[in-house]
Amino acid sequence: MQSYWRLHKYPILFVIGSLLFYASFGYDLVRTDFIKLLTLFAGLFFFMVKLMQFEKWNFKFLLVAGILFRLIFLFSEPNLSQDFYRFIWDGELIKNGLNPYLHTPNDLIGKSSLAIANAQELHTNMGALHAKNYSNYPPINQLLFALAAILGGGSILGSIIVMRLTLILADIGVLYFGRKLLQNLNQSTHVSFWYFLNPLVIIELTGNLHFEGVMLFFLVWALYLISKKKWILATPMYSLSIMVKLMPLLFLPIFLRYFGVKKSVMFYGLVGVGCVLLLLPFYAPSFIENYSETLKLWFSNFEFNASIYNIIKKIAVVNYESKPWELIESYGKIITKVILGITLLITFLRKNNTLESVITAMVLVLSFYYFLSSTVHPWYVVFLMGLSLFTKYRFPLVWSLAIVLSYQAYSNPDFKENLWLLAIEYILVIGFFIYEIISRGSKKLYFFKK
Repeated sequence: MQSYWRLHKYPILFVIGSLLFYASFGYDLVRTDFIKLLTLFAGLFFFMVKLMQFEKWNFKFLLVAGILFRLIFLFSEPNLSQDFYRFIWDGELIKNGLNPYLHTPNDLIGKSSLAIANAQELHTNMGALHAKNYSNYPPINQLLFALAAILGGGSILGSIIVMRLTLILADIGVLYFGRKLLQNLNQSTHVSFWYFLNPLVIIELTGNLHFEGVMLFFLVWALYLISKKKWILATPMYSLSIMVKLMPLLFLPIFLRYFGVKKSVMFYGLVGVGCVLLLLPFYAPSFIENYSETLKLWFSNFEFNASIYNIIKKIAVVNYESKPWELIESYGKIITKVILGITLLITFLRKNNTLESVITAMVLVLSFYYFLSSTVHPWYVVFLMGLSLFTKYRFPLVWSLAIVLSYQAYSNPDFKENLWLLAIEYILVIGFFIYEIISRGSKKLYFFKK
C-alpha cells in the first residue's frame, strides 16, 4: 500500500481535489455565482490534464476516478439547468398513458383528471417555454424519461437518480466502444479518457442530466461496428442515436463516398426503417405537425452563446435598425439551408474513403453548424468533443474549457450575455481550429484533403 502511494501520490491527490471540487459544484454552487463556477471548472480541467499527464496508460485508475467523479452528483439536484423537470414530466405522462407530443404542460395542468406525481412542482419549475410547447425530445429520450419515472416511484429525486445512473452507464459505454474504435483506427486508446474525465462531460451530462452522452454512445457503437465491416448491425445503433437526439441525421450524406451508392442506399433504408419503428408507439395524426412546430421554435426563437450570429445581429441592428426577433426568425430559416449546403460540399469535395475521414467530416459539419448557430448550449459541445477524439482535431477539447465563459449569462436573471467573454471564447476556439487546419494542410485546406 505504501509503495502504491509513493508511485501514485500526486494522481491520488488530484483525484481527491477533483472529488472535493465536484462536491462543491453539485451541492454548494448557485449558478449566479460565476466566479466560483469559473474557478471550480478551471480547477477541475487542470486536475484532468494532470491526471492524463501522470496516469494516461493506467486504465483501472482513470476508470475508477471517472466513475467516482460522476457518483459524487448522485443525490444532487441539477443547478445549471431546469430541463430535467420537463424530462420527468414527459416520463410521468408516458407512465400514465399520455403522449407528450400531443399535449402541452399548460393544456394539462389545469385538468382535475391529471394524476401525475408532483405535477404542480414540475410544471412551475420547468419554465414558461417548456410549459407552453409540445415535447421536442425524440422517442428513445422519452422512453428513458419513462423509465426514470417508473423506477423513481413518483419521487423527483428518485427519477433524477435513475436518469443519472443511465447517463453514467452511457459514458462507460462510450469509453468501452470508444477504446475499441480507436484501436481499429490505429490510434492510442488512452485518448478516450479526454472524454471520460472531462469536466464539461461530467458536469453537463451526469450533473445536469443532458442526454448527449447517450446519443454519442449509440453513434460510437455504430461506428465501431462499421469499423468491423458489420455495417448492417450498425444500422439499429445509428437509428437509436438519431432517436435520442436528431443530430446524427445530419451526418448521413457523409457515408455516401465511404459505402458507395448501392450500400449507402441500403444503409439509409435500414436506418430509416429503424427510426420509423421507434417512432410508431408515439405516432398520432397531429404528431408531425406538433413536433415540426416545436423544432422550428428551437431554430428560430432562441439565442445563446452564438458567434457569427452575434456579429450579424450587431451589424443588422446598428446599421439597418433590424428588429432582433425578426432577425433571428429569418436567420433560423436561412441557416438550415446553409448547413445542408455545407454538408453536401463536405460530402462531395472530400474523399471520405476511410472511416477516420468520415468521422473527420462529421466533426467539420458539426463545427460549422455550431459556429453558425444562434444557440450553442455548453452541453452541445460534448458531442463534438467526443467525436473529435477519433480524428486529428483537438480544437473541440479547447472548446470544452473555453465554453465555461458562456456560463456568465447564468449570473443574470434575464440571461444577458457578456459579448466580450463570448469573443474571447470564440477567438480561442476558432483560432485553434484555423491553426490546426494550417498546421495539417500545405497548399490545400486540410478538410478537403482526405
